[in-house]
Amino acid sequence: MSKQRSLVWFKRDLRIHDHAALVAAQAHGDGLAVFVIEPEWLQSPECDASHVDFALGCLAELREALALLGLPLWVRAGPAVAVLAQLHDELGFTHLLSHEETGPGWSYVRDRQVASWCKSTQVIWQEFTQTGVVRRLRSRSGWAARWQARMDGPPCLLRGGFSAAVAPDAATLPTLASLGLAQHGKTLQAAGEKAARRTLKSFLQVRGYDYRRALSSPLSAEEGCSRLSPHLAFGTVSMRTVHQATEVAIASTPDRALAYALRGFAGRLRWHCHFMQKLEDEPEIEFHNFARVFDGLRENNFNEAHFAAWCEGRTGYPMVDACMRSLVATGWLNFRMRAMLVSFASYHLWLHWRPTGMFLARQFLDFEPGIHWSQMQMQSGTTGINTLRMYSPTKQAQDQDPEGRFIRRWIPELARVPLPCLAEPWKMDVSVQRAAGCIVGVNYPAPIVDDKTALKIAKDRMYGLRQSQEARAEAGEVLARHGSRKSGLPPSGGLRKAANRSTSQAPSEPSAQGELFA
Repeated sequence: MSKQRSLVWFKRDLRIHDHAALVAAQAHGDGLAVFVIEPEWLQSPECDASHVDFALGCLAELREALALLGLPLWVRAGPAVAVLAQLHDELGFTHLLSHEETGPGWSYVRDRQVASWCKSTQVIWQEFTQTGVVRRLRSRSGWAARWQARMDGPPCLLRGGFSAAVAPDAATLPTLASLGLAQHGKTLQAAGEKAARRTLKSFLQVRGYDYRRALSSPLSAEEGCSRLSPHLAFGTVSMRTVHQATEVAIASTPDRALAYALRGFAGRLRWHCHFMQKLEDEPEIEFHNFARVFDGLRENNFNEAHFAAWCEGRTGYPMVDACMRSLVATGWLNFRMRAMLVSFASYHLWLHWRPTGMFLARQFLDFEPGIHWSQMQMQSGTTGINTLRMYSPTKQAQDQDPEGRFIRRWIPELARVPLPCLAEPWKMDVSVQRAAGCIVGVNYPAPIVDDKTALKIAKDRMYGLRQSQEARAEAGEVLARHGSRKSGLPPSGGLRKAANRSTSQAPSEPSAQGELFA
């Protein structure tokens, strides 16, 4: 029998702990590993240099950790099939091992190409699960139980090192410049598995005490949220590791307040995979409305000037602009403020979710395609089954930044505006504007739309369409495909009745945009 050699293909699983493909590679004894920087990724409209920078930071640590285990990691730029074919010619391998990926459309096309290449070269490609997403799922019934079983299962742990028979890769890691990417200028979270574990530990032991309350304000959320979403998006920690560590923390702490806070976080871990499952089941939702009755609703009436103002944080609504500027600078924003940004774009500015979603995807360091596109549509009202969430930017400023600290930090033009006027600076008397050094329309934009008028128009359009017979019928179909089954969702015949309720909201489905527990 010819000797077996495995190639571990790292994608969004940049860790060594609880890594099924690595454990499987040990059974072959001889192995190597690769990460492919694909031009399809770099050229995709959702990719940003900050994403690549974070990945490179993860790879630097991963390469060192694998070297200590005796497994060389190749990092190559090029189309996946071309890179795999070259390594096959140079080093030879009989098995390709990787995790399943629920990614954007280009990754699905790539996986089909890789599968075809493996078949033609007689390479055995084995894929392993790493989240609660189920491939080729026929029904949502029982999904929650399957998620629980996976997350409660034993982690995949390495037993010793590898006996690689090939020399380590001598090439240095690429840089943003060598990949043709400009510097991004963002202040990012620390990358790598060690940072992920530190972040998890600090949240479960210290920062998580105020989690439920801290979620909503961009000020408290900066420390009070888990901040694990980039690490889960790049796989520097597994969902199972986070789940099990959280359950241990809940069970072992004598502090009832901490346990209560962490139980709220634990629930969001389940919703994380629930939303990813939607894209796995229906990849078209990356490009098309969940409910096709909404086709053409905004697509044919896109205001480029409004879009540019929203992207640049100059809409004239301080909370919207502060949140956008903060996101662009750091790559992160808490869930409620993400929801407000999407709501404002979708209803106040009447912008279609696809262009706004692409812009946000580039800004979010924790971009997770399945969650992102499901939530973009949810907040835009095009799922047909969820409550329409129309946020008032003025109310959000007053509720979530009552002292104006967040707005003043990110909009220095408003630094001297009196607090009573900060949420609505356009209402200041001219004398107050002069005293504050902020002339509305000169130093800071006037509102690009009238809040109340824009929302009334949006409500009339959305509720008018949702009451149509066609919309009601399609809502039942969407709910049958994608609705949660965990919290008493009525089976079969009850689906259409549930979809016809005035709110049309799937039971227990969270409606805040973001990575759900960012």
